[in-house]
Amino acid sequence: MTFKALFAAATAATVVMSAPLMAADFMVKDAYVRSATPSAKSGAAFMMLMNNSGEDDVLIAASSDVAPRVELHKHEMDENGVMKMTEIEGGIAIPAGGMHHMTRGGDHVMFMGLTEPLAQGSEITVTLTFEKAGDVEISVPVDHERKPAKGEGHDHSGHSHSHNHDS
Repeated sequence: MTFKALFAAATAATVVMSAPLMAADFMVKDAYVRSATPSAKSGAAFMMLMNNSGEDDVLIAASSDVAPRVELHKHEMDENGVMKMTEIEGGIAIPAGGMHHMTRGGDHVMFMGLTEPLAQGSEITVTLTFEKAGDVEISVPVDHERKPAKGEGHDHSGHSHSHNHDS
C-alpha cells in the first residue's frame, strides 16, 4: 500500500471515529466507553451532548445490554474533602441550544455489573432517555487507550467508591 493510500485510509477512519452521532434534536459527539481492566465489573461512558432543539430538556436515564444497572453519575467532594461518585438525582438539564460535557472525573454514564468485558475496538449500544425527546439510541466505541482531555479528572471506573443508591 502506498503512503498516499495509507494516509487516506487513516484520515477516513479518524473522521468516522470522531463524527458526531445525530439523533432527533440531540447530537452526541466524541462518545467512548471504557473500563479500568478487562475483568472490571463496571465501566463508564463519556460524551458531549448537544441539544439542538428549541426547548430545554433533561437526560433522565440511560440503559444498555452490557450491564443490568446503568446510572447517571457525578463526582463530588464531601465535607471531608474526599471525592465520591454518586447517582445524579433528577437527571442532567441541557438547555435549548446548549450542551453538556460528560467527562472523566465529572458527570458520566456508569455501567454496573458488566455482563461481558468491554473489548477494545468493539461498540456497545446505549439508550439515552430524555424527558421530552424520549429514547435516543447511540452506538458507542470502546476505547481503553484514550487519555483524558486536558482539564479532565482521572478515570475512576475501576476504583471503589461510596455510592448513594437509595431506591
